[in-house]
Amino acid sequence: MFGSLFGDKQTMVTPERALRGRETPVLTSFPEHLVLEVPIDAEPPGSEVAYLAGGCFWGIERIAWRLDGVVNTAVGYMGGYTPNPTYEETCTAKTGHAETVKVVFDPKHISYAELLQVFFENHNPTTANRQGNDIGTQYRSAIFTTSEEQAQIANDAIIQLDPRFRDAGHGPITTQVSPAGTFYYAEAEHQQYLDRNPNGYCNHGPNGMSCPIGVLD
Repeated sequence: MFGSLFGDKQTMVTPERALRGRETPVLTSFPEHLVLEVPIDAEPPGSEVAYLAGGCFWGIERIAWRLDGVVNTAVGYMGGYTPNPTYEETCTAKTGHAETVKVVFDPKHISYAELLQVFFENHNPTTANRQGNDIGTQYRSAIFTTSEEQAQIANDAIIQLDPRFRDAGHGPITTQVSPAGTFYYAEAEHQQYLDRNPNGYCNHGPNGMSCPIGVLD
């Protein structure tokens, strides 16, 4: 039904055809992280931020908050055109946004490259605009970078890992690398969803690949 209503969800919407959105954020206050016990917008001194998209943001966020050195996480929308989109709007693929996880980390305890290693080992970066049965541009694999250094590390990682995925019988890596734009926080009920609902839907986990970023020849 969505296909007939919203067209091809695997084709990126143009700015002219994107939903108009709204001026007011859908999340008007920042709740405390249910696991890490800090406001979900907190960025402690000395921390850095990574923005990662790899399908439904519930699963990627849970993987992130379990990592030593990660001090905060939040889910939201990035990479599209619609200001302050809702979850329902993003799921139409008419906002251009990807479901994205904001990962705040302490670089003294976990590096950006190590975060990307976990990212590439726990989703399928070779299926364009989908993860499993989740289909649409909102489920694309993407890395939104906050610095030239992050962009270099991300692009180098793809160059290093692409042959490994191909040799394992997958297609080429389709992960988009682009500068981070505005991160629109998702609604409160989506924040730490899998802590609220431990048996909730999640299609993320080890994909069978070993991705030792930075140590490949």
